[in-house]
Amino acid sequence: MQNVISKDAKIAVLCGGMSSEREVSMRSGKGCFEALQRLGFKNAQMVVVDENIAQTLKEGNFDIAYNALHGKYGEDGCIQGLLEILKIPYTGCGVMASSVCMNKEYTKRMLSTCKEIPLIKSVFVRKGENVMEAVKSLSYPLITKPVSEGSSFGMTKVNKPEELEKAYNDAVKYNDDVLIEEFIDGFFVTVGVLEKDGKAFATEILEIRTKTEWYDFDAKYTKGLSEFIVPATGLSKEATEQVKKIAVKAHETAGCSGVSRVDFMIKEDKPYFLEINTSPGMTETSDLPAQSAVMGIDYDNLVLLILQSAGLNK
Repeated sequence: MQNVISKDAKIAVLCGGMSSEREVSMRSGKGCFEALQRLGFKNAQMVVVDENIAQTLKEGNFDIAYNALHGKYGEDGCIQGLLEILKIPYTGCGVMASSVCMNKEYTKRMLSTCKEIPLIKSVFVRKGENVMEAVKSLSYPLITKPVSEGSSFGMTKVNKPEELEKAYNDAVKYNDDVLIEEFIDGFFVTVGVLEKDGKAFATEILEIRTKTEWYDFDAKYTKGLSEFIVPATGLSKEATEQVKKIAVKAHETAGCSGVSRVDFMIKEDKPYFLEINTSPGMTETSDLPAQSAVMGIDYDNLVLLILQSAGLNK
């Protein structure tokens, strides 16, 4: 049954935070706050998160927290744990799903229990381990990734063994642990997962075609280097349904709730799981609002749908 939120509820829209994604979170928070105001939640407030957030929330006597944070402390289980202690219901994924999905390696370990989810062949290398030895079972080219970083920071495509050491050293600047995957020469798609009446469903798929060799930092943040297509056109009807089905299965297997966004690489019409984002962007140009809009869920109703997940993430 859908969670009914009183229009008189005092809602803290949590935004900003202490991660590298602070500015994006401020934009997400502003958009969500304005939508809540339009929806009639006049007691909603933007709450900019800093190290004093526990005191701010206690003094504010809030009924609900709307999580519009991204990155460290906001989608890794930290703010979720604090809200649990303060007994404030909050939107989106709970402590466990948030912390696990922030780590690409442990996400894959959890999802490996489900045979329906196609994972890319990879190895996990801890700081100090012999990286050349670790990748012997993999085929080049490879992608090196810090396990808990977003926006393609620290990621490198490795075409031959001579390039691996430098790529690995670049990755460990961000995290001590590194995930190294075989490179999938295809295109990138992402699909949102939402919940209504306790049942998860997938949004339309957004396809991203890049002018770069792969979907790297430049492709993500340089205007004109990527083309966004929603609904996706590069997939067959069968593959489209398969991607949506796998996204929902990944969301459920990882213990997510309320909202997530699942990313894939597509090669020869076959999807390969990449990662789960448990606090997708909610700016005017973010993927999730665009994916939802083409299936008839406008921005305000998307915000309302996510709001109704508050307290259901136990």
